Amino acid sequence: MSEDSRKHIHFLGIGGVGMAGLAFLLRRMGHTVSGCDRHPSPRTEWLENSGIKVEAGHSPAHLAGMDELIVTPAVPPSEPELAAAQAAGLTIRRRGEALAELVNATDGIAICGTHGKTTTATFTARLLRLLGDDPGWCIGGECGDMPVAAEGNGPLVVEADESDGTLALYRTSILVVTTMDYDHPEHFKSIADYRACFAKAESQAGAVIHAWELAPSDWPELESLEPGRHNVMNARAAIEVALQRGHAREEISAVLPQALSCLPDRRFQTIWPPSHPCASMPPSNFTIVTDYAHHPAELACAMDMAGALKPKRLRVLFQPHRYSRTKVLKDEFPKAFVAADEVVLIPVYPAFEPPIAGGDIADLYLSFRKRQQAYSLWKQGLRLARSPEEAWQHVFLTREPGDLILLAGAGDIIDLIPHILADMTPLPTGTVPERKAISPISLADMSFYRTGGVSYGGGDALYLGMGSNTWFSDCASDIEIIHAPHTLSNPTGTVPAEPMGTVPAGLPGAQLLTEHPELAFMAGIPGTVGGWAKMNAGAFGDSFGNHLESVTIQDKDGSFRTISARDCKFSYRHSEIPGLIVSVTLKNICPGTVPAKSMGTVPSLPGATDYLARRKKFPPRTCGSVFKNPPSGDSAGKLLEMAGAKELRVGGAYVWQEHANVIVAGKEATSSDILALARLMAAAVRERFGISLEPEVCGLNVS
Repeated sequence: MSEDSRKHIHFLGIGGVGMAGLAFLLRRMGHTVSGCDRHPSPRTEWLENSGIKVEAGHSPAHLAGMDELIVTPAVPPSEPELAAAQAAGLTIRRRGEALAELVNATDGIAICGTHGKTTTATFTARLLRLLGDDPGWCIGGECGDMPVAAEGNGPLVVEADESDGTLALYRTSILVVTTMDYDHPEHFKSIADYRACFAKAESQAGAVIHAWELAPSDWPELESLEPGRHNVMNARAAIEVALQRGHAREEISAVLPQALSCLPDRRFQTIWPPSHPCASMPPSNFTIVTDYAHHPAELACAMDMAGALKPKRLRVLFQPHRYSRTKVLKDEFPKAFVAADEVVLIPVYPAFEPPIAGGDIADLYLSFRKRQQAYSLWKQGLRLARSPEEAWQHVFLTREPGDLILLAGAGDIIDLIPHILADMTPLPTGTVPERKAISPISLADMSFYRTGGVSYGGGDALYLGMGSNTWFSDCASDIEIIHAPHTLSNPTGTVPAEPMGTVPAGLPGAQLLTEHPELAFMAGIPGTVGGWAKMNAGAFGDSFGNHLESVTIQDKDGSFRTISARDCKFSYRHSEIPGLIVSVTLKNICPGTVPAKSMGTVPSLPGATDYLARRKKFPPRTCGSVFKNPPSGDSAGKLLEMAGAKELRVGGAYVWQEHANVIVAGKEATSSDILALARLMAAAVRERFGISLEPEVCGLNVS
């Protein structure tokens, strides 16, 4: 390369697997290369050891002295560093454009297709290296002694990504197409558009290999090398490349076992036990495997590999990748998991996408739930977790000998691995750890919905009776349940003497009404006195906090203190009361009146019976209003009704026809049904009005 043709090239998001390999090759060609990434990693450390400066985080200051900026599709258009490059007039190229240009100037071999690109490219590069071709490569995954990229004096083997359409720019000596299942709907609006991209690349290639047209039976030795028919096909495509480059069958056969001895990372990669060969599974083992699969066809292959190990129970944690893919393929996903005993769904990893109507994890859960009811699938359960961590904790706490746990997805589910190893490492390798000898408690018994999983205790404290946190996940947990006291004495000591009008926090709120008619407006509101105070419950323009003199709490150190009502900072459905509420002291109010909320007085209130008549009679197994009213404008109930929420049902949970802000847990309802339904309700309002509703029932994650 001449001095004049050398550039200073900067990579925005250089730690990405595709970006890192390209940066490495351009640095080896003589360019000055730098980059930045939000997340330092072993890959960015490898780049720095290769002579590439890597900055932590993104900043327009990184662009000083640069000639060209290369970006990954994962970088949103709003990124300030990208905007600064555009304003400065820098040359900006997508990673796929730059890689295609590099490949087109060489003896290039590109591996493309919806699935199997990384594995086929890895098999091809390893095979050609063992055959003496001295290939270079740029592949979207590490494998054993192979980093994501290497230079060589022979052909350049690359994984060509079609996701942004840059596959159409490739002009290679050999093009391998592994599969063509419709994907990336965020870029390709139809199957025809998707296939046209592949057709363009094929028309510009010297030779085209369609993997599905090859006969793996011609190479019977493949059957014993890698589990899964898809890997046999991937290996057969790599063999075909070697044959087209003139290598004899005998040469290929001699090195084939070594060439196919390693799968790329996250391709059915065993996390626990560390030495598990993925060839067989003794019944006593507890095995954890991760797979990058995120398309229904890929997931079906991963499930086949898992089933071949014959586990006692196959339990899958699945995180969908991108809202657009989830929306378009949501009815294709469930059939990929029919062999699973249990499926735990995790909220969508968005990549760079904003939420899309119909693409939420609740939409996917609904598709699974319909099939579970119709075909009695997933006998060990279908669950919706609020986070990857909650999903992992569930399977860890409920583990049994013979379980195989499959973590599937291309998003940040991979970040669970440090948590997994931290939980599992103290345990004997290859064995199932013993759980604590504690009988789990049923959380359903403590919920107004009468749904929920179990808790083994020992984790963070949850004060029951401290508000409307009565929804519990179906996933097993370790939360430590602490009940609000039902009397004015406490197991840890005696509560300090209280003035007249003091009642224990665990007392059902309804019991106050006979002696305190000034609280008649609270008739029909469920919960304890402590919950009423914590959430400042109310109705008909009044709230419980208006009627309190003070609140006594117990701090974490066991000591008691009293907080005045003013310092509780009551607001709409909220307070800032810390710790465990042990009692409240009511104001000394004359029957039939309430404190003035502003200038003047509030009229006398009718009795509790009149309020119950005015309040709609809520059906059993509800939790009152699901969402708080927005700060201004229409109420949450009205917004939900206008958005069509009354038509929504998930499994056994449905929106009450009398009030669109109430979820009813029917006979077959699960907590996952309720969570999914709440997310769909919130999404309907967000899509129709652009308003984000905040849950009043704590624990319902709808964002």
